[in-house]
Amino acid sequence: MTEPLVVRREIQIAAPPATVFAFLTDPEKILRWIGTEATVEPHPGGLYLVNVSGKNIARGRFTEVIPIHRLAYSFGWEGHDKTPPESGLIEIDLIDQMGGTLLRMTHSGLPDAEACASHEQGWTHYLGRLALAATGGDPGPDTPRHS
Repeated sequence: MTEPLVVRREIQIAAPPATVFAFLTDPEKILRWIGTEATVEPHPGGLYLVNVSGKNIARGRFTEVIPIHRLAYSFGWEGHDKTPPESGLIEIDLIDQMGGTLLRMTHSGLPDAEACASHEQGWTHYLGRLALAATGGDPGPDTPRHS
């Protein structure tokens, strides 16, 4: 049986979990790989707000924060009826592995196959940028493919 409406991604990052965690929770580091503005309060109940492309604003609340190991937060888009703020859940586990980090991400609560496909494309794009930034690289200016 297939699990409906869930996006799962894994990526190996050549940086320790503490470094990757910082790139997921420190607004200045977040902006190196995603978004034009970021406000994050990485504690349960804290705000997750990232202006991804200047017009797409992701908003949610942290539900779980285990420093350098795990993050979970509600997620959705301001002004989007199908995926409103806090309608989905993003869970990220950071596993110390062979001198680097295995990042496992699950995005659940998506409303339909179209939203899954769009978010899968977005996560693939942004996790690649995260991996580059977390290892000291410069992913360059972001060029989102869709609105």
